Amino acid sequence: MRVLLSDEIAEFVLSSEEGFTVVAEDCRSTADFPRHAGAMLAAVVEGRIVVGEHIFGGRVVVRPENPYVLGVDSSLYRGNLELRVNEDSLTMQAINSLPMESYLAGVVGSEMPSYWEKEALKAQAVAARTYCLFIKEAFGANRAWDVRRNQANQVYRGVAAESPMVWDAVAETRGAVLSCKQQDGEKIFPAYYSSTCGGHTEDTVNVFGDSYSALSGVACPYCVEVGRKSLLYWGPVEFDGDYVSSRIISRYPRFRILEKIVAVEPYSASDYGDFARIGSVMLTGSNARQKTLRAEDFRLTVDPSGTKIKSNAYEIEKRAGRYVFSAGRGFGHCVGLCQYGAEGMARAGGNYQEILRFYYPGSSIRTMY
Repeated sequence: MRVLLSDEIAEFVLSSEEGFTVVAEDCRSTADFPRHAGAMLAAVVEGRIVVGEHIFGGRVVVRPENPYVLGVDSSLYRGNLELRVNEDSLTMQAINSLPMESYLAGVVGSEMPSYWEKEALKAQAVAARTYCLFIKEAFGANRAWDVRRNQANQVYRGVAAESPMVWDAVAETRGAVLSCKQQDGEKIFPAYYSSTCGGHTEDTVNVFGDSYSALSGVACPYCVEVGRKSLLYWGPVEFDGDYVSSRIISRYPRFRILEKIVAVEPYSASDYGDFARIGSVMLTGSNARQKTLRAEDFRLTVDPSGTKIKSNAYEIEKRAGRYVFSAGRGFGHCVGLCQYGAEGMARAGGNYQEILRFYYPGSSIRTMY
């Protein structure tokens, strides 16, 4: 896997316990930094990569010695590190290249507490493996990296997220992926997952606009039993109306025809009885024009962290120029695996295969390698 650690970094501290070698793109220039050399500053200077006192071109690969762990500032990552100078000649991309299972060991413990039930960790490992292989196949060929290390794809914290239980979960599901029937046969799919569905997962078409049979919503009684109350039920939270308008119009220039957004209301929603999850919102401009926006895009535009407007299950009203989000339910986009639900199923005796087949209905588990 090729993991984008940073796409715009000017300099950082590079280290390795047993030393490392820097190899230039053309392989004609190398520099060895033995163990006793200590940490080195890696930086972009006049469009060239400089490590310590060694000057290279616009692209290098850093290869650590056994046990093959590199320090990037205060974080540790397994595998190699590729550095590529950006077009601005001032910053560079930092891309961690490492085996799939080592990558997953840094993901599973980042996305799920490592002390959770092993069967929940194993379900997370299979979902994460399936997701990143799908993204790699769909987008990796067109860029120098496969996935980002943050929530834009899935969170990867490297060695800091590892634990014996996480490594066991990864090893015991080695090569296992999910697939489902599609128009061109049985294939892997983007096995989305999120923290807490609040009682019912969501159809992917209502959130991401894609369509996979294994990403249909299912009733989930499990997260309600074990989930954190602050994630199951949240609100109220408030955002200034002018801030909301400027954020949306800045992110989506097509909404400039609204001039200024003065009202936001639910447009479509999935009704689950005791709560509803909004699929899209209606935006009304100061000139009375109206446009719709997918609720997930609205949520993450107004609150990029996703930690205040925790999900799309809420009630919204405008009071004194401020939008108030109340009666919130769940945390995350709520498509696919509900992580707290997986933990609840595991505590009730479910194995990882049962957990995956429940949250990805109609899917199959197969070994890819």
